[in-house]
Amino acid sequence: MDTLLTIIALLCGIIGIIGSVLPILPGVALSYVGLICAYFVPETTITTSMLWLWGAITIIVCIMDYILPAYFSKMFGASKAGMTGATVGVFAGMFMGPIGIVAGPFIGAVLGEMLNQKRTLDEAVKVGFGSFISFIVGTGVKIIVATMITYYIARDLIQQVIALF
Repeated sequence: MDTLLTIIALLCGIIGIIGSVLPILPGVALSYVGLICAYFVPETTITTSMLWLWGAITIIVCIMDYILPAYFSKMFGASKAGMTGATVGVFAGMFMGPIGIVAGPFIGAVLGEMLNQKRTLDEAVKVGFGSFISFIVGTGVKIIVATMITYYIARDLIQQVIALF
């Protein structure tokens, strides 16, 4: 059972890092589930205070993931059509590979502004840029947090292996 928990913990951490980029997977939350699994292995070095700390950080990042796009979009003058376009662009971009994931929010926001608000191209591009910045900042924070959590999981696993010898 301990081996299974350790494997699940490591897989959750790795998939969590991937999920930090793909909007379909709950990246940071998945990495945190991995940390919880690692915590329940008897030989763990993960403490309860670490669980609470990373739990709080996970909650903050998940909330930020919803607030940040609206904040940046509003900061750059987006309308509801631009914000909707950016959201659609995120999901459409997933099917176009890495470039689509990065360019999708920008293109979606620009198209949303152009189609529904009769904005100039310059205004629409400004909103698209705000959406792009939001995606980059949010994704960067999620990757950092998911990677740190996975680091603690992997460190714990390595220490358990070393203790066997």
